[in-house]
Amino acid sequence: MIILSVLGGILLILVLLVLSGICVAQEYQRSIIFKLGRFDSIKGPGIYWLIPFIEKQQRVDIRTKTVDLEQQETITKDSVTIKVNAVLWFKIVNPESAIIKVADFNKAVYQFSVTALRNIIGQHTLDEVLREREQINSTLQKIVDAATEPWGIKIEMVEMKDVEIPEAMQRAMAREAEAIREKRARIVKAEAELEASIKLTQGAKEMEGSPIALELRRMQMLSEIGIDNNTTTVILMPTEFTNAAKSFTDLVASKKNAS
Repeated sequence: MIILSVLGGILLILVLLVLSGICVAQEYQRSIIFKLGRFDSIKGPGIYWLIPFIEKQQRVDIRTKTVDLEQQETITKDSVTIKVNAVLWFKIVNPESAIIKVADFNKAVYQFSVTALRNIIGQHTLDEVLREREQINSTLQKIVDAATEPWGIKIEMVEMKDVEIPEAMQRAMAREAEAIREKRARIVKAEAELEASIKLTQGAKEMEGSPIALELRRMQMLSEIGIDNNTTTVILMPTEFTNAAKSFTDLVASKKNAS
C-alpha cells in the first residue's frame, strides 16, 4: 500500500509537471523559447508545450504599436526655436532579434526617434518644416527604420502632429503674408488698369471716326446715371462745340508759333 501511495504521488507530480508545461499564445503573440539559457525556437500562435524547469519563454506582441513622441524644443537651420511633436507606428517583424539584440525595444525605438526628429528639424529652415512636412516625415521614417531594422522592428509611418512657433515669429509671418497679399493686389490692379487703358484707347479710336457712336455712348451714360433716383444735373455739350473749341485752340497755337 505504501509503494502504491508513493507511485501514485510520483504519477500525480508527473501529471502536474506535464500540465504546467502547456502554454497558449494568442494569434498576435509569439513566444521566444530559451532552453537552459540559450535561444531554442519561436512558438505560437496556438498551444505548445515547454519542458518544465528546462525551457523558459518570453512573449512579444507583433501588432502595430503607436508611440507618441513628446514635444521637442529644437532650433531650425535658420536659427528659429520651435516645438515639434510627432507620432510613430512600428511593429515587430523578427521576435528573436527584438528580444535578444536590444534590452528594451520600446524604449530604444522611442529614444532614437526623438533624437532623429531633433536632428532632422535642425537640417531644415522654418519654411521647409511648415511647407514640406510629407517629405520630412518620409525622410524621418527611413532614418529610424534603417536604425531599428537590426532589432527586428519595422517602422511603418512617422507623422509630425504639430509645430509650435514663437508668438513673435507668428506676428512676423503674418506681416510678411499681408505684405505679399498687398503686393499681389497691387500687381493685379496695375495689370487691370493697363488692360483697361488699352481697351479705352481702342474704343476712342473707333468712336473718333464715327460721331454717331459717340452720341450713342453719351445716351448710354445718361441711362446708367438715371437708374438711381438722384438729383444729379447733367449738361450735355454738342460734339460740334467740342470740335469748334479744339479748332480754335489749334488756330491760336499755330498763330503763336508763326509769330
